[in-house]
Amino acid sequence: MDIRILVVDDELSMREFLSILLEREGYDVLVAGSAEEALNLMESTLFDLVLSDVNMPGLTGIELLARIKEKSPETAVLMLTAFSAADQAVEAMKLGAYDYVFKPFKNEEIKQLIKNALEKQGLRRENMLLRKDVSERDSFCGIIGKSLKMRELFSMIQKVAASQSSVLILGESGTGKELAARSIHTCSLRKSKPFVAVNCGAIPENLIESELFGHKKGSFTSAVSDRSGLFEQAEEGTLFLDEIGELPLLMQTKLLRVLQEREFKRVGDAQTRKTNVRIISASNRDLEGQVKDGSFREDLFYRLDVVQLVMPPLRERIEDIPLLIEYFCRKYQTEGQGSPASVAPGALKALMNHPFPGNVRELENCIERCLVIDPTVIAESNLPQQFLAGKMTCLNADCDIPESGLMLEPLLEDLEKKYLLKALELTGGAKKKAGELLGMSFRSFRYRLAKFGLDSGEE
Repeated sequence: MDIRILVVDDELSMREFLSILLEREGYDVLVAGSAEEALNLMESTLFDLVLSDVNMPGLTGIELLARIKEKSPETAVLMLTAFSAADQAVEAMKLGAYDYVFKPFKNEEIKQLIKNALEKQGLRRENMLLRKDVSERDSFCGIIGKSLKMRELFSMIQKVAASQSSVLILGESGTGKELAARSIHTCSLRKSKPFVAVNCGAIPENLIESELFGHKKGSFTSAVSDRSGLFEQAEEGTLFLDEIGELPLLMQTKLLRVLQEREFKRVGDAQTRKTNVRIISASNRDLEGQVKDGSFREDLFYRLDVVQLVMPPLRERIEDIPLLIEYFCRKYQTEGQGSPASVAPGALKALMNHPFPGNVRELENCIERCLVIDPTVIAESNLPQQFLAGKMTCLNADCDIPESGLMLEPLLEDLEKKYLLKALELTGGAKKKAGELLGMSFRSFRYRLAKFGLDSGEE
């Protein structure tokens, strides 16, 4: 769609100059010699942007601005003013002008201002459409839900996306933190640039620096060629650092420097490289608790936690469970199957009563399992045993407190040990999968095993 700009100035030479300059940039340009003429044109034509002088005979540019914002609030307005009229420029900003530029101006300056104004206006228009879609549909950028908590989350994502600030997404494992990060990127001005995601807990400690910043050939044994890191791959886009709480302290220090200086060096390279990426990080850990115990840098925490999003656990939005079941039934529908599987009333009741410690990921796994057994119906008889119980069992732990009291720490340690062993049993000894069942990284799971002398050192 062509972008239409209206140039309003009482000087013919300025109108002609701006018209030629902007048409060369590919814009559709109309001109007006007065505010009154501009208003007449706007009766029959919708403009994306108006570029207006402030001081004109008859209606001034300030008065024109007020009329534009009253009649067409979505139209961006850029004001041209003399250095001596700085007060008028401030007034224009208060009335809703995108920006102002002092005469005489540089061509590149005004072209960049117009580009920025149009990008912001386009983003605002898209967000208005998205807000309308959210109210009419039950999903937002791939996130399913219509509960109040999710509608509040969608609204917050839209607000956050319009800024360039760092975002910290907190929430239990399986709540959709990466989906939220992708949504922020998709709604932002960086949407046409890369979105790069990395799980900080899944990279061996000795390779994290090379993974993030890249390396120079010969900097270590396996560095057989120069390699760019994730910061370079995400240039001008978004870098999503999942499970940021797993980052070792040394790397926290190096990441902090990059965020402060906006530059980095590849491993083994003396060249300093500039970076322009937006950082979104996420964690299922208590990062503030990690700051207190010294395992996470306080200054890095505040750098990352400019804006915070909290993903609600599934048990706090149970009204979304039927929607999610329907979505996963369609997702895993057998090829050639006429319609997605139905859900038996007993199965739906059991699923609605389950607390879902694994959140949406646990529900998805359950639905996929049921459809493997019977692709036509989610039957109560096909649900795993823990869903039929309707509540978590604490692995047969006795939760009564005797009159004489009890020693809580040994009891909790015993319970933790039982869960670790049960997870290993369910996954056939696969520690990474067992850790995922309990909502923790492979590194954290091995640490807990070692605490009880259960870690053999093998996967």
